[in-house]
Amino acid sequence: MVQSASTDVVRVNARATDVFDVFNLKHYEGPNQYLETGAIVFDIALTESEKPLSIEEYVAAIGDRYPQLRAEKYQSHAHLFARTVSEVGKLDMGLHLEHWSIQYYPEYARIAIQSLHGKTAHAVVYFVWDWFESITQNREIVYEEQIRILQNKFRQSVYGGPTVYALLRTADKKRIPTFYLWDEGLMQYGYGSKQVRGVATTFDCDSHLDSDFTTRKDDCKAFLGTLGFPVPGGDLVTSLKEATAAAADIGYPVAVKPVVGHKGIGVTADVQNSEELKSAYNRAVNAIPEDQPIRIIVEKSISGSDFRLLCVNGRFVAATERRPASVIGDGESTIAELIERENRKPARLDTPTSAMSKIQCDEAMELYLEEQGLSLDSILEQERTVYLRKVANLSAGGFSIDATRDVHHDNIILAQDIAQHFRLTCLGIDVITHSLSQSWKSGNFGIIEINAAPGIFMHLNPAVGESVDVPSYILETFFESGSHARIPIITFNRVSVGELQETIDHILLQHPDWTIGAVCQDGVFVNRSPKVLNKEYNNNIQNLLRNPRLDLLIAEYNEEVLEKEGIFYYGSNMVVLNDPTETEMTLARDVFEDSTIVVKERDNISIRRRGLIEDYTLGAGEPFTRVYLKEIGTIL
Repeated sequence: MVQSASTDVVRVNARATDVFDVFNLKHYEGPNQYLETGAIVFDIALTESEKPLSIEEYVAAIGDRYPQLRAEKYQSHAHLFARTVSEVGKLDMGLHLEHWSIQYYPEYARIAIQSLHGKTAHAVVYFVWDWFESITQNREIVYEEQIRILQNKFRQSVYGGPTVYALLRTADKKRIPTFYLWDEGLMQYGYGSKQVRGVATTFDCDSHLDSDFTTRKDDCKAFLGTLGFPVPGGDLVTSLKEATAAAADIGYPVAVKPVVGHKGIGVTADVQNSEELKSAYNRAVNAIPEDQPIRIIVEKSISGSDFRLLCVNGRFVAATERRPASVIGDGESTIAELIERENRKPARLDTPTSAMSKIQCDEAMELYLEEQGLSLDSILEQERTVYLRKVANLSAGGFSIDATRDVHHDNIILAQDIAQHFRLTCLGIDVITHSLSQSWKSGNFGIIEINAAPGIFMHLNPAVGESVDVPSYILETFFESGSHARIPIITFNRVSVGELQETIDHILLQHPDWTIGAVCQDGVFVNRSPKVLNKEYNNNIQNLLRNPRLDLLIAEYNEEVLEKEGIFYYGSNMVVLNDPTETEMTLARDVFEDSTIVVKERDNISIRRRGLIEDYTLGAGEPFTRVYLKEIGTIL
């Protein structure tokens, strides 16, 4: 957008009073001609219905929320708009979205902002637009409410879970290619034969039998006991009568929990008498899915704190203490008011990157307060700490404390010994004890539960203590580096079916055992076998990279596809350009240090690799295929 807009600008989306018009919004899932990442791309222009405020006036208002923007200089209103969208797009939770670009045209500017989730990115752009118009018209905008809506939109996306996002961000940092398989509901890390697929911390290489076994808490507990590991004594019951008899036999206090469950739902610890047992039993029953039989565990309640020991690939990597949500009295406020005040703290954001969730008020909390002779209307005396739950459920407002450095070596050996019995990438071991710095052999130590899909953000971002980079431990189990997650990729801007098949044959002569996927505008092939061509071009690319046997990908990306869909993957090992357009030259942007780029312009050939350039002219009648087939050996 130039400094003075033309009077010929036509409104597209702008309202009658708007100073700015934002239009042509498009989301690219992967690299595109504007950015080497996924991006939201849109145009912005001045409507000239009213004169905008000065850039300085907008900066002054926006700088109240984003002080870092005050220190920068802006060429135009569009420039400031782009920077604001970039900052808002991080959603006040530090999302790894740093890249943006702007291109100026006579009537408008085209802005590209790195994004992850298309619907959230669209909403961010429209929110910033409303914000600018509000500043222009001196209207208030409820920023906190709007950012909360945006955060919730992202949280509800496939990328919004803390564990998924932590792995995604770490994969991005390590340059490990990642994409979501919508039909399967899985995240894929790596391409073709190098791939790993999974849901959160459960992966396709894990034993589904072992994973299912950990959900059968009664059988799993018996198994651990047989191996000599410290598990609390208890019984499996199917009625309140049986539960009462079991508790009397075990001796109070007891813990009550459903056999099937997760995240501490339906679990009650430190049950002191038959009256509490009745409430705990009903809570456990209510947590059981309707299609599951009633099976409840009643076991000895062990005094101490709640800890999670985490093993990755059989190796102990982290430990966290988990404490229930609590409030501290001030002599004036009710517990409900103290909870509300606590929930307003910046650390409690209910986002994928916040150390603590907001405290949840529910029946379990009210019952526990009642056990302590309290209610939400009770006023706590000065400095009195009241825990709101018996169970340290982080998703209900509990908080985590890193304990990795404090773990006694006997407890590390115990965790690793347990992990050896499960063919699982990640294993969470929940224990109760007074301190992990004391050996489990000294007593008062109980294994409460085994988790086959443990959350990891509590270790990466504990409320108290040092961060443990668990996502890196997990991804390094599969990939030593980003390059180990990739297969070779050859990208053309223009290639016929015949040339594609000739290239496949050439490579198979050198690597007869390989599986080669290839796609152009007119066909999809796995080796010489034709496959169904999807009308959505990038779906063909995904289907090939999803193939767990694929050793190499060959793909055509012409200008039309680049503008419509962008590129599905980042990085080519070889790029072959035949009389490329300016847009198609984008393909040569996203290459690696040892990639080969072959460019033909009329009869002139340019070959670039590792900073070296070779130029020559094709001989009379010499086919272009001869040039790039000769170069393929440099990347394989």
